[in-house]
Amino acid sequence: MPRLVDTTLRLLGQEPLAGAMPTAELLRLAEILDSAGFAYLEVSGGGCFDSAVKRGVESPWERIRALKARTQTPLALALRGRFLVGSRPVGVDFVRRFVATAAESGIDVFRLHDPLNDVSNLREAAEAITAADREFDAGLVYSPGRTGETETVAERASQLPELGAARVLIHDPSGSLHPRRAAELVEAVRDASGLPVGLYCQGAGGTALAAALEAVRAGADLVATAVYPLALTLHRVSGESVARALRSLDFDTGVDIEALWRASELVDEHIGDEPVSPIPPRVATRAAQHSLPPGLVAALDMHLRANAAGDRIDEVLDELVLIRGEAGWPPLAAPIGQILASQALIHVLSARRYQTVVDELRELLAGRFGSPPAAIDETVLRAVRLVTGDEPPPVQPEVDLEEVRRRAEGLAASEEELLLLALFGEAAEPLLHAIRGRGRRSEADATALEPGRAERIREIVRIVQESGVNEVTIEDAGLRVTVRRGDERAAAGAVDPSPADVTASDAAGEVGSAEPATASASPNLMRIEAPMVGTFYRASDPGAPPFVSVGDVVVPGQTLCILEAMKLMNEIKTEIEGQVKAILVENAQPVEYGQLLFELEPVDGRPPSF
Repeated sequence: MPRLVDTTLRLLGQEPLAGAMPTAELLRLAEILDSAGFAYLEVSGGGCFDSAVKRGVESPWERIRALKARTQTPLALALRGRFLVGSRPVGVDFVRRFVATAAESGIDVFRLHDPLNDVSNLREAAEAITAADREFDAGLVYSPGRTGETETVAERASQLPELGAARVLIHDPSGSLHPRRAAELVEAVRDASGLPVGLYCQGAGGTALAAALEAVRAGADLVATAVYPLALTLHRVSGESVARALRSLDFDTGVDIEALWRASELVDEHIGDEPVSPIPPRVATRAAQHSLPPGLVAALDMHLRANAAGDRIDEVLDELVLIRGEAGWPPLAAPIGQILASQALIHVLSARRYQTVVDELRELLAGRFGSPPAAIDETVLRAVRLVTGDEPPPVQPEVDLEEVRRRAEGLAASEEELLLLALFGEAAEPLLHAIRGRGRRSEADATALEPGRAERIREIVRIVQESGVNEVTIEDAGLRVTVRRGDERAAAGAVDPSPADVTASDAAGEVGSAEPATASASPNLMRIEAPMVGTFYRASDPGAPPFVSVGDVVVPGQTLCILEAMKLMNEIKTEIEGQVKAILVENAQPVEYGQLLFELEPVDGRPPSF
């Protein structure tokens, strides 16, 4: 008989719902789901780690351990092959240490897929999972096009038994898997691999539920679900609905439907009054029309609106589909979808194709991430070489965890914190500072705030820091709390995003500072502007020296900074030989498309040619 998997806890730990439920309520929810009879609970993945780091409140490892302490049902973690939970591939030692840490924290099942469906990229993590004596469920990503051809998927599935996979999971991140196609793939994958087959899918208009039912009728033994409010909001398969439907077809999943309704009531208390879905209907419609992951379309929409170009979403989506074909029809699972989407944004906003190439796309085309299902367009390869030169992109060195520890100067106090710092760099520092700050609180501070109240205060701090609100005051059961922004520094061309000041509670965090400089009106200066919306970083790693400082002389091709956009780290390089006269952005500051970052003075004093 088929079994069900619940993904509710993972979905509530990642965007767009991260923080919607306090941790205490999530633990109550876990206890209800634990009693429902699921095969396992998928509680974390790349989106959860990314959201935890950005929010800076709770370590994703702490969340896993807290859930493990309150449940008996096996817990699962979703990994992206050699990318793990990040946006760049990592080395063998890193994979082993990450998997071992996850197993020690309480993970029993690893759902592992490669964003390119390159099975060879699963080998290192598969070996680490086997060494940790945990279950390895291998995922194959379905996307329309060359990725979704039955023969292609079946051929990849035939390679999975030798890696030690216990099951093959067909993963549909774009909501484009229709019922008949789901049944065909289940049969083909089962026959090719000789392994049990499961289904992870989503889709609006009831397509996900219909695909799940047909998959079970074709022999699928596992279906991923979420409780009703999340299934409705995020277009997933409702556990309540599929369990009831399968029971009517004489497939007993063993799931207690009444327990799921109790879980739904608890979730509804926190997200039930939202006026609109986190993914607006306009975005969901375009995602379905173009067979794209809704979250990817939502991120593109956000970036376009930030550039006052919200009406150009259809242009970007058409360009994204075109780039995908040119890049060999890779699936659009994270982070490959983000890489292609970043390039599509640049093409549309600059009105030029492949005149600027994001570093990750260059590496993808060079085969650094693995082999896509189809051949890469030779015309595109030539165009990229014209822009970047004939030399292949430099090989990214494997992460040296001990070097990261040394540079962090004691910030990472454990293996799990070191892994976070290595995966997310400077973005993880506020979280680690917050963890360190817990130990510095006085006993009076510790007893003054109950855990639930402290959690709400931290959430208010986050809202103030991420919004344009200057001050918020709340009163709760006799406690008055005021959260206000620090005074802005009147420096020409630079803003110091001072952390919020909190009265009656504390907010740990540090803000990096760029070298303030006044923009010069000299006609000889070369202006380096941001080619995309992103976050500006002056160094490659936490504690590393900045790429350049004011007064440095730089040569063509030298890296000036990194812009992080859609989880990708893009190096911004100079095309001239010159002296850095001004750095006009703070470290870790968000920047807009076209914003001035640097001013360089050519060494020969001649105006730069355009």
